[in-house]
Amino acid sequence: MTLEMTSGVGGAAGESFVPVKIKPIRPREFKRSDIIVLGAAGLAAYCITWILFDQLTLLSGQLGFVLFCVGFFLGLYWVVNRQLFTRQVAVDRFVAALMTLGALAMFIPLLLLVVFVVARGWNLLSAHVFVATQKGVSELSPVGKAGVAHAIVGTLEQVGLAALIGVPAAVLTAIFINEIGGRFTRTIRVVVTAMSGTPAIVAGIFIYAIWIATFHQGYSGFAGALALAVLLLPTVTRGTEEVLKVVHQDLREASIALAAPEWRTVWSVVLPTARSGLVTSVLLGVAVSIGETAPLLMTVFGNKLMNSNPFNGPQAALPLMAYQQIKLPLQADIDLGYTAALVLFLLVFTLFIVARLLAGGRRRTPGFAALRSRIVNSSLGATEIEQDGFADTPIASYPPSTSTDERDQR
Repeated sequence: MTLEMTSGVGGAAGESFVPVKIKPIRPREFKRSDIIVLGAAGLAAYCITWILFDQLTLLSGQLGFVLFCVGFFLGLYWVVNRQLFTRQVAVDRFVAALMTLGALAMFIPLLLLVVFVVARGWNLLSAHVFVATQKGVSELSPVGKAGVAHAIVGTLEQVGLAALIGVPAAVLTAIFINEIGGRFTRTIRVVVTAMSGTPAIVAGIFIYAIWIATFHQGYSGFAGALALAVLLLPTVTRGTEEVLKVVHQDLREASIALAAPEWRTVWSVVLPTARSGLVTSVLLGVAVSIGETAPLLMTVFGNKLMNSNPFNGPQAALPLMAYQQIKLPLQADIDLGYTAALVLFLLVFTLFIVARLLAGGRRRTPGFAALRSRIVNSSLGATEIEQDGFADTPIASYPPSTSTDERDQR
């Protein structure tokens, strides 16, 4: 895009204008020369850090070297862009480089963790691992005889029960806080915020003190599900609350204007509009609970045999099995623990893909026509709609709404 500017030449009587075309420099344009500048700044920062850090001073350590190198790189990159372009471009590319480095600082450890787990657990991964248990496995048993089927069943049952208990309670709590309100709204929000910072071991101790020590129910998968539900509840509640805030207020007002009750507005308008965000919030809660080990130590206790009844007796779980096996002295047990960790990673990855596929259908935000037909059909009767002629009236025939600013100007 070019900007045309005119400049006057001559006196007042005979004044002529010469168009001057100026092409603005866009901050986000990144060409081959900019890649060279980026690489040169990185190489110069590395050389300066090597000279100052290793040759002229007594500093040492990889972490310090990386921090010094990043600092020099950001400074040099800003100075070079400031000399070549405008201040706006230099600041934009400096912030972009800083955000990119921050993203890499978060992504690289995760990638290294995944690579480490896959490399250590890949040796024993086979179809036999998914169907076998640790029944009859001893120190003299051949490598690869044991499996994690009992831990997979325990994890699925515990997390499923936790989601069945915690997700409805969390969604209802978020609806009360954001849609209904009342005297206890602030108190509930404070309690949910405090619960989000509760350590996992505290949730396990709480369930142990109430369910096992007081009611004498014993270790079971259901006790572990209760502890996981305590951890899942605040995460889903806060996520759902933020998602409901994104739903536009005009949709709620249109629903109320069409004589829909409040519960119908929430059920038919607010929740369908925020469906994708709700699924994401539930996934975050499941991700928080499925990898917890500390509460399971106090509630599930662990089991090397298959126990498909979560309400009776100790039960196995993938994170608990990985924690217990890695502490054992034999290398075969340690490898089985890493295999359990890899299976847990694959299980979570599969659940996330399936959930995103189920929630990633066609996103339909209820417009005025769909909202009108949906709510009027539910609040009125079909006979009343036909008699009023409301259902057959095209939307274009309705007069456009006048904003408050336009009314004030008139």
